[in-house]
Amino acid sequence: MTLSDIERHYGFTYPPLYKQLEHDGMLNVGEYGPAWYQQVYPTLKDRPTLLLHADDFELLSVTAVAQALDELADPDDYRQIDPALRFIPFAQTGAGDHYCFFASGQQDADLPVVLLWHDQEEAQHLARNLADFLFLMLLQSMADQDTYNEVSDEEFREQLEKTMGTHARYLTARQAEVLQALLARDIIDYDVALPKGRTEAHRGLLTDMELASLRAELIAYDKYDDCFAYGAAG
Repeated sequence: MTLSDIERHYGFTYPPLYKQLEHDGMLNVGEYGPAWYQQVYPTLKDRPTLLLHADDFELLSVTAVAQALDELADPDDYRQIDPALRFIPFAQTGAGDHYCFFASGQQDADLPVVLLWHDQEEAQHLARNLADFLFLMLLQSMADQDTYNEVSDEEFREQLEKTMGTHARYLTARQAEVLQALLARDIIDYDVALPKGRTEAHRGLLTDMELASLRAELIAYDKYDDCFAYGAAG
């Protein structure tokens, strides 16, 4: 099955950038399974496919996309998604939430990207289009070193540099310039403010406040972080 098969069968047109990513081999992550990390990941890590090193992001194969589309459209699916809302999954989190193109929200050439929560009956706006989503995810990757899994400073920086090596061509000149400047920084520790006066320790090349500022400057989206109900009775 190919992207063209998905388009024909489900009456949907992928963004040109996504088709370019497919043409360039950036979507070729193989089929996930028990041995994927040991057998497939080593063949990809030096020339990362789409957001390979991003936190909590698993690109779906075309076969998995078709399966997810059928599940979302199933009237007996537990999510009970409103048939008037069209979501086209292309990736998922470890918890099973889906990153989707929101076909019902298309504005001219812009096809928004949303996160479809599987247990909250809501979808969350992330970006105006795929290009902006890509830049947002790269910013977030630079802001958040995976200290939970004890990723070293050297490995963190190496992953980012290799990611830029395969992703820079899909960015605007200004976006690529900003990310390259961030890569030249020293890694810092910073605190993220949480409700009720709490804080959470983070480590990366920029703070959450800097990330928010760059997002507003370079990929402004008035619906960013807004959520909406997707249930048929919502």
